[in-house]
Amino acid sequence: MGIKDYILVTPCKNEEESLPELARSVVNQAIKPKMWVIVDDGSTDRTPEILRDLALKHKWIQSIRLNEKPRDLGIHVSHVYRTGFNYAINYCADNGMEYEYIGSVDADITFDTDYFGALITEFEKNENLGICSGYVGNIINSEIIWSDFNKDLPSGGARLWQKACFEDTGGYLLTCSPDSVSNVKAKIRGWDIRQFEHVKMISTRAYASAEGQWKGYKKLGANNYFIGYTPAHVLLKGIKLLYSRNRYSKNGVGLAYINGYFTEYLKNAPRIEDEEILDYYQSKRLKEILCSKMKFHGVKK
Repeated sequence: MGIKDYILVTPCKNEEESLPELARSVVNQAIKPKMWVIVDDGSTDRTPEILRDLALKHKWIQSIRLNEKPRDLGIHVSHVYRTGFNYAINYCADNGMEYEYIGSVDADITFDTDYFGALITEFEKNENLGICSGYVGNIINSEIIWSDFNKDLPSGGARLWQKACFEDTGGYLLTCSPDSVSNVKAKIRGWDIRQFEHVKMISTRAYASAEGQWKGYKKLGANNYFIGYTPAHVLLKGIKLLYSRNRYSKNGVGLAYINGYFTEYLKNAPRIEDEEILDYYQSKRLKEILCSKMKFHGVKK
């Protein structure tokens, strides 16, 4: 490959506390993005002022302001992301800017100066690598709680796509759980997807807690219904959430997750209109997880 250039997109809404830390992380990268587009989803705090200052100091940082709307953790989030990706891609095309990778990073993430450089190194080792991320920890009560590590499941917090994979899988799709959908699309088309434990990122808040974990996990359950999760899969995942220390079970997030899923399930709510995604989650994903657990514990088929 040889080309180390990448473009980066971040959505944000009322992130005056976390955005400066993210900006420091990105600005200090050993390999800086060719372009960083930050999409302001109608912030009412100091976020617009912070973005103006960043754009004045760094020509490769640009921001887009969307109309003010209530925060929606469903399809609206993918709309905000896709607005940023479309803007960055079109801008690069119009100005003859070349890049090999396309990245996304959430506004509450921080990382070391070699984060994206380390991911690019992994791409250079494996030409079939389509999507990758580092390993995420969440700051809870001043302590870093590391998520369950799954090498075959890139995190959405800060990830890179190989440009060819991004295009092959339809770009950033307008759907609930867009990162999960992009992972599945990449796998179906034969790309490798990876999370790397030696590449670290930190989220400055608990997972799914932007508007409270109960609401966040309830929405996660609804999103998992939308993309095709089976009731058995959701019950197993919900029970795991209840008993996993790393998932903050004291907040009852497992119950919120199950509630969110079955609220949609019982009213037969619409699901994603993508047969390959539905087929994957309804007939393959749970089997993959169970087989992986059996191999981990040395169980023979």
